Amino acid sequence: ELGGTDQKFNLLVGRELQRANGQEPQVVITVPILEGLDGVNKMSKSLDNYVGIDESPNEMFGKIMSISDELMWRWFELLSFRSIDEIKTLKADQAQGKNPRDIKIDLAKELIARFHDEQSANLAEENFINQFQKKNIPDNIEEISFSMSGDSMPLANLLKECGMTSSTSEAMRMIEQGAVRIDEKKIIDTKHIVSSNTSAIYQVGKRKFKKITL
Repeated sequence: ELGGTDQKFNLLVGRELQRANGQEPQVVITVPILEGLDGVNKMSKSLDNYVGIDESPNEMFGKIMSISDELMWRWFELLSFRSIDEIKTLKADQAQGKNPRDIKIDLAKELIARFHDEQSANLAEENFINQFQKKNIPDNIEEISFSMSGDSMPLANLLKECGMTSSTSEAMRMIEQGAVRIDEKKIIDTKHIVSSNTSAIYQVGKRKFKKITL
């Protein structure tokens, strides 16, 4: 039976139960558990420390670049198709002064190319550099139109309805933290109202952008 190392006890108990019932004990094979973005817990959607394989290249790139340098090597070992010798060479490069950020970029591009394509990986790298190093807004922002029932609505509700936050309470929390911008202007009022017949670029956190026309 195949299972994660966290299931070792259950797998071994299964062998004992088989023995007790006169069956030949199963062969147990365990595989390492992949730590999530926090570097502590196993990657899990419920813990919100995951990289989704169906996420956009920009979202994947930003998440991968957020992991610690130590966790990066763990991900190389478990996720990369590079050989052990290649990974050892990369570690030696870092020890000799190469910026771990550049090595992490290589990992991000490899993983994104696997689930999207190489062109998307290169574009995600370019957008990341523009966004975080040059402080520019990404070029390929998703554009949507949203129809309000009236002439205005709370910003927090809009962010939730447009999929930029999972809930209105999360939207309000992000606003309080100064993590929400409209056309690059920071919004800190949780009661901020947006009006119809407007179009603007909305930003939540460091990686989520949408151009929303109301």
